[in-house]
Amino acid sequence: MPLSDLGSYQHAVRLVLTHDVITATRPRPGTLEQVLRWADQMAADFRDLLGYTLIATTRQVRLSRRLDALDLTQSAVFSSRSGRPFDRRRLAYLCLVLASFQRSRVEISLADLVRAFTPGANAIDGLGFDPTVTAHKAAVVDVLDWLVDRGALRLSDGSVEAWASDTDHGDALYDIDHDICATLFRPARPVQHLTSAAGLLDSTFVSSKRGAKREAAAQRAARALVECPVVYYAQADPEIAEVLRQPGVAESLARFTGLAVERRAEGVLLADAGGRFTDRPFPGRGGAINRAAGLLLAKIADLIEDPDEALDVIPAPPEADDQRELLDRIDSALPVAGVVQELAWSAPGEEHDEADHLAWVPPLIVPFVAEASLRGMISNLYDELGPASFTVVWQHDPRGLLAAAVTFLADLRLLRPVPGGVLVLPAAARYRNIKLALPVRSATGQQAMDFSTGEPDE
Repeated sequence: MPLSDLGSYQHAVRLVLTHDVITATRPRPGTLEQVLRWADQMAADFRDLLGYTLIATTRQVRLSRRLDALDLTQSAVFSSRSGRPFDRRRLAYLCLVLASFQRSRVEISLADLVRAFTPGANAIDGLGFDPTVTAHKAAVVDVLDWLVDRGALRLSDGSVEAWASDTDHGDALYDIDHDICATLFRPARPVQHLTSAAGLLDSTFVSSKRGAKREAAAQRAARALVECPVVYYAQADPEIAEVLRQPGVAESLARFTGLAVERRAEGVLLADAGGRFTDRPFPGRGGAINRAAGLLLAKIADLIEDPDEALDVIPAPPEADDQRELLDRIDSALPVAGVVQELAWSAPGEEHDEADHLAWVPPLIVPFVAEASLRGMISNLYDELGPASFTVVWQHDPRGLLAAAVTFLADLRLLRPVPGGVLVLPAAARYRNIKLALPVRSATGQQAMDFSTGEPDE
């Protein structure tokens, strides 16, 4: 590929990786044309580097990923227009709505749609749908807005707001795009045959030939590096850590995406100076939680560097433990009735043949900050800046803001919550001199949080 085209190609790759579906209007007009220009080349590169499948037509583009692990951030794609994550009711309604669409119908009224999915909702214990319950109607509105945003539905008449206000007289008419509906729902396995959420994870057969195993390990390593903010060698599977320690995979991804490789003794990451190759920009725009997270990191850095403080250092639990805990939490809500046991998929089997011969990696030893210290930090910030600096939502809830900031930093793999406090992971050191999140003084002399954009000082 000519160097003059490389930037355009990398931009298209980043668009595909950061948007669940691309249409003529999503994320913005003109994006689909930018991506389709490179569809054939990208399809080959996604397949070779990551084992992903690029689905591209003249009307839509979607990347079908292979999952090696589950994590809580994967649910971020399901959220309302206000940014609030979907709860279990909304996720269930979304599945029931998609299941109610029939290929023979090219349009459907909201009243007919509700009549079609209501019996299924009421057949599920603890779910149900009652048009007189405001929370139930609000969940339907969020689901329809989500489908409209992705082009699966197109409002041709009426108003969903009118229906929500008066279900007896209000209505809306939608055109159905069955191709996009089918693209949005592409499970790796038939969901009715799953006995565990682990059945959704990749378990592709790999030949016993050494070359095939090396290729599969390289793709797994590439997927980890693309999907995770940072990969710590001690936390990753041994074969992934071994691949990422060597030059090759990370550098190929850097050329593919236009990002920069950062290597440290503890791990590797792909850094994006533009701050757009993420669903959680940090530091930068993002409101009070984003800025409070930066301020909290600055306080933690001061604590770690204080010679008078003697923090405990303990090994971070391996990611495999987190994965088992998350799978157990998901599986605890899995219905047993109706599962076709003789065809069921469960967790993929573990392989030990080559991993047993890899070099032993010592555990990741990191500082521990107690919950009491974190509470003291957030209290000090409220005293220094004033409660009003943390917006109306959080000015009377420092504990809530602390919990939200810790969750945010955990998603970025900068902190790791453990009973009684948090572990400070190595990548947090990148922000020890952070200034973007620090307060500025207004013309009146009152300190406030600066919500303008700027560049981090790292």
